[in-house]
Amino acid sequence: MAMPRGWRQGGQPVWIFDLDNTLHNASPHIFPHINRAMTAYIQRHLALDEAAAQALRQDYWHRYGATLLGLIRHHDIDPHHFLRETHDLEVLLPGIVFQRGVKAMLQRLPGRKIVFSNGPQHYTEAVLEATGIAGCFAAAYSVERVRFRPKPESHGFRHLFRAEGLNPHRCIMVEDSLPNLATAKRLGLKTVWVSTDSAARLRQPAYVDVTLRNILDLPRALRQL
Repeated sequence: MAMPRGWRQGGQPVWIFDLDNTLHNASPHIFPHINRAMTAYIQRHLALDEAAAQALRQDYWHRYGATLLGLIRHHDIDPHHFLRETHDLEVLLPGIVFQRGVKAMLQRLPGRKIVFSNGPQHYTEAVLEATGIAGCFAAAYSVERVRFRPKPESHGFRHLFRAEGLNPHRCIMVEDSLPNLATAKRLGLKTVWVSTDSAARLRQPAYVDVTLRNILDLPRALRQL
């Protein structure tokens, strides 16, 4: 595959991929399970009823980008225990919805590839193995590996850049979350928004370089980057 002109002089890009709803579809089965597990966890450990626990979970997700961060900051919750309890692989892995063409697409893309997920390490690695694409990635960063400072905070991005020796201006972020892409763009990355919402795609924000309905179209978007 021919590289876009802008990359030829400086070598190949580094691709940084989100996991859930980017490399696979977590919305039908996985996210509902995780949301229920998080709500139940908050009920047990904060002594709240279901409605209050669900409202708190959603509030922290909107405020911080991850429910876990709010629980750490305001309730001294053990993050490792929370992640183990809310990401039961026996329940989650059967719910993976995955396009078979993703592995071939990743293999066609020139350059190094890294996963950067707000999920826990055991879940991230298990999903990559279950979908058969683990070997396509040089590294996988979970919320633990960025010291529990998840996207869209810039701290996690900067930790990844330092750990991997990356120049952000040579990286491309592929994500379904606009707040995460906004941070990536501010740090100097090129950005690719994966969205199945046709109405939303008509209002592509300025910090998004390319919008795709299907991640399988990513190789054709190279020239736009």
